[in-house]
Amino acid sequence: MNTEHVFSAARKGRPGPLSGVRVLDLSAYIAGPYGCSLLADQGATVIKVEPPAGDNLRKYPSTLESESRAFLGVNRSKLGVVLDLKHPGDLERLRVLANEADVLVHNFRPSVPGRLGIAYEQLSQTHPRLVYCAVSGYGETGPLKDKAGYDQVLQTMTGMCTLQGKKEGPPEILYGSIVDYYAASLVAGAVASALYEREKSGQGQYVGVSLLRSALTMQSARMIWADSEPRDVGRDMRSGGITGIHPTREGYIYISANTPHFWQALCEKTGLSHLLKTDRYDSVRKRAQHHDEIVPALHAALRERSAMEWEAIFGEEVPCSAARSVEDMFDFPQVMTEDMIATFEHPVVGRYRGFTRPVKFGRTPGPDPFAAPTLDQHGSLVREAADRLKAAAGSVE
Repeated sequence: MNTEHVFSAARKGRPGPLSGVRVLDLSAYIAGPYGCSLLADQGATVIKVEPPAGDNLRKYPSTLESESRAFLGVNRSKLGVVLDLKHPGDLERLRVLANEADVLVHNFRPSVPGRLGIAYEQLSQTHPRLVYCAVSGYGETGPLKDKAGYDQVLQTMTGMCTLQGKKEGPPEILYGSIVDYYAASLVAGAVASALYEREKSGQGQYVGVSLLRSALTMQSARMIWADSEPRDVGRDMRSGGITGIHPTREGYIYISANTPHFWQALCEKTGLSHLLKTDRYDSVRKRAQHHDEIVPALHAALRERSAMEWEAIFGEEVPCSAARSVEDMFDFPQVMTEDMIATFEHPVVGRYRGFTRPVKFGRTPGPDPFAAPTLDQHGSLVREAADRLKAAAGSVE
């Protein structure tokens, strides 16, 4: 018995490259769940399985009274069901659903799936085509394999915070859960690759994504250590000099002027053409060495206009952007033109706008997005489908 028709009503609009793919999302927080949302954006039918208490992200602080803003943003376009995996009946329903799924994603600690009977080695015996993605903090082996992983813990562990901090200052967190979101992209990409390979081999496989791998992958340009180099060699990619965020008469503006023609345009448009007449500043390295001489003059010039005015003046000749708030992005012309914002209808929150369509596909753009589920919103539908599958297979609780 195929369950796709039972859930297909949730996906309206044009097909996506993953339409027809069924995903069981047992993960919580951000990395696994958002990876599954990226699959849903591409047309996959995603069923989010939560414990009776719900995904912990639902309980995170939020200025929305009825639901967590983070949960809504991370779990779009999913069906929601509560299954108590401590209850034999619900655990059996999960196994039945897994036997029909193309993909299963979880972020349990390594010892948990085997205890529940849903480890890859167990499920693949009856479903060898299953793509099984486990998201962990530190991987499947080693002394930290059973330790829970969190975004900012991994940032701090892997050197991100040390490099983010100012010289001689304390380490600084990069807010925005960047490790989690990068891990989510790895989940979506790795699952899609495994599905592609399955079309050739007919076999599913285990896919492992860890926050540790994600944090180090993001720093590939820093993760180079030649045999001849000392430990404390500079590894950051910041060019120094005038590249960075600067104050203006009103607001702040980011400026990048590393190439000769960008540097020339910056000097000419800010009235600092005299800086071009000396070879003291004729390279990125020299400008970094003499930034104490250049930056005060630049700040004095920038104080003549607002950040938005400078952005217009620089145009395409100097890479720059006025510092905006995220709220500005909801109606930003480029974002709107690229169809990145959708309007969602939620049973509790009501109408809200949110991000969608992170990737553009010309022929198969994908179905319309829909709001993240309330707790157990589609529970009766999913449990009924699982029970019918179980009955069709002649299973007895």
